[in-house]
Amino acid sequence: MRMNTEWRIACWEKMILIRRAEETIAGMVETGEVRCPCHLCIGQEAVAVGVCAALEATDTIWGGHRSHGHYLAKGGSLEGLFAEVLLKVTGCSSGRGGSMHLFAPEVGILGTVPIVAGTVPLAVGAAFAYKTREEKNVAVAFLGDGSMEEGHVHEAMNLASLYQLPVLFVCENNLYSSHLHWSERRVADNLFCAGELHSIPGERVDGNDVAAVYHSVRWAVARARRGGGPSLLECRTFRWRGHVGASYDQDVGVQRRGELVDWMRRDPIQALTERLGEEGVNDLAERERAIADRIGQALAEARRAAHPLPDRVTKFVWREAVCAR
Repeated sequence: MRMNTEWRIACWEKMILIRRAEETIAGMVETGEVRCPCHLCIGQEAVAVGVCAALEATDTIWGGHRSHGHYLAKGGSLEGLFAEVLLKVTGCSSGRGGSMHLFAPEVGILGTVPIVAGTVPLAVGAAFAYKTREEKNVAVAFLGDGSMEEGHVHEAMNLASLYQLPVLFVCENNLYSSHLHWSERRVADNLFCAGELHSIPGERVDGNDVAAVYHSVRWAVARARRGGGPSLLECRTFRWRGHVGASYDQDVGVQRRGELVDWMRRDPIQALTERLGEEGVNDLAERERAIADRIGQALAEARRAAHPLPDRVTKFVWREAVCAR
């Protein structure tokens, strides 16, 4: 895909959709309308959009607790997201999962879970299946910088490299694991090198530059499709809101180090807005109004939906056997 003005507009619209949707969710968290924990990716939109722009519809993504952006970037239903955080039956997980359990297999979203890096081995398993079935699909595992300290991430990387599986590990390094800065957890700032022991090539990219993310992912995905094996991409970015909830620059009651002002100046959406202005695009305000209308309609539909019935609470908890008489 050529990175021209039309491509940049499409990325801008997707990033705006993610931010405005999450700002809407943040407002509902503050009013108490949304009761489930919500981890917001505001400020990190370029990573999700850049990655998913390089994927095919049949490729799959696997996320974690901060995956609203991944879900929308891959094509997940906006109403399905709103309904899920409101715990309605029309939610993408039937109102049973909330913000951190998003599921839309029709567009390649096969699961997000709050267990740190819990879906990384699942992405590797999917890649193993693709290779076994001789399919050309690629699996993408989104993980945070804190996830790189989990043992099963390295076990998954080793297995992926051993069998040259078509999987991409995308580390969204927003510098903090909950409220702990990377320097409080690591000896060196070198996450993109984490795959070297497993012979997995790694690269650090500006996670606030959607074109840079797309370029690197496109190369890694093409390499995976032709049997070259896994890659690791560290996307350097910053989340504007706290670890969980709607507050700015505060994590579980702990103030961060004051980087927010500097990172807000590097707003990935503003940078792309300026680039499009230089290219003569003058209808962005109109496009944003259309996105706002879309959000309003999706939210209204989600609010009208019903909550799951109490007698369905155990549905899907265990397999329901059919007994022959």
